[in-house]
Amino acid sequence: MHMAASDGMGILIPIWQEIVVGLIAFALLCFLLMKFVFPRMEETFKQRVDAIEGGIQRAEKAQEEANQLLEQYRRKLDAASEEAAAIRDEARASAVADKEEILAGAREEANRVIAAGHSQVEASRQQLIRELRSEVGTLAVDLAGKIVSADMAGKPTTEEAVDRFLAELDEQSTASGAR
Repeated sequence: MHMAASDGMGILIPIWQEIVVGLIAFALLCFLLMKFVFPRMEETFKQRVDAIEGGIQRAEKAQEEANQLLEQYRRKLDAASEEAAAIRDEARASAVADKEEILAGAREEANRVIAAGHSQVEASRQQLIRELRSEVGTLAVDLAGKIVSADMAGKPTTEEAVDRFLAELDEQSTASGAR
């Protein structure tokens, strides 16, 4: 053999014992890899695939739940907006009604004050007319007494003259008011 190796061809042809030992070692290595390493690698690969697929499913489910929550929040927001608009409209209507009620009350109070003022003015006017008539009557009697040169003050005829004079004034004022 040594000789075959010396011709230059022996380098390419290995020794058969080495081939047998190499094949046994290769078979043993393949057996160990197939029995112990590959199943664990396959199991790890499946776990990773399951984790990735489960993560994707969880993400899709979470996205779906988020979309549902978003839709619910939008509906609630729309309902709250509608409710706020209704409350604003109700408040405006209430304010307008309150304003009208206050204005009506103010008008009634103003009319009452004006009516009370009119009645007070009328009462004052009547009192003033009575006082003026009394004074005019007294002045007229005094003037008539001076004209006649007779002092009539304190006599019963003075009061009768004043009453007659006032009655004539009333008749004249009624006659002039009727015209």
